[in-house]
Amino acid sequence: MPRITIIETGLVSPQFRERHGSYPQMFERMVANSDPSVTCDVVSVAKGETLPDPANLDAILITGSAAGVYDDVAWIAPLEAFVRTAHDRHVPMVGICFGHQLIAQALGGTVRKSDKGWGIGRHIYQLAPDNGLLEGETIAVAASHQDQVITPPASARTIMSSAFTPHAGLLYANGTTLSVQPHPEFTADYADALCDLRRGLAPDAVVDTAKASLAGPLDHAALGGVVTRFLTRRTPV
Repeated sequence: MPRITIIETGLVSPQFRERHGSYPQMFERMVANSDPSVTCDVVSVAKGETLPDPANLDAILITGSAAGVYDDVAWIAPLEAFVRTAHDRHVPMVGICFGHQLIAQALGGTVRKSDKGWGIGRHIYQLAPDNGLLEGETIAVAASHQDQVITPPASARTIMSSAFTPHAGLLYANGTTLSVQPHPEFTADYADALCDLRRGLAPDAVVDTAKASLAGPLDHAALGGVVTRFLTRRTPV
């Protein structure tokens, strides 16, 4: 049975946790919807747990976080070292949002807070042709971030992009590392709740537009399936 080790780098706000679950629970639901045979383990660096040796893992999924990859947080440098080891050993690895940014920074890219402000609600991304993972021309996924990958690592190819987030999805040349900025694990309800949480931080017009956008169709199941197959080395559809 394939096993995915979820690295929890952030905690869901207490007011949302009972209804929506933790980030690992969101990912467990996403994975189970695609492949119920997959087992997930959780290591929470956000709660002070020690990172395992990547060489002993089948696959790695790094979650989102309220932290920035450039913050002075004790577990960030060890997690970057963990990412480099996993990447070098070709352990299948996916990063989402903070995980996307952390992998990029660990492997030589640049991440910073974007002058474009908050990216929230439903975002539509263009897909690179012949990317080998995602079919079609566009994909719509909920996002919630200020930070962005500004310069990808030299070994990464941008496979998802938008005017707001030029490097929203990166596929690495080793063939076993993938990362995306938006959140396929989110439900529309949780993405809507996060929009409300940003009110006062983001302009009201941005929040209102983001909330309205979530009435549109979301391709979370499609992207979640791609992530699950990538981590379990299943043939893409």
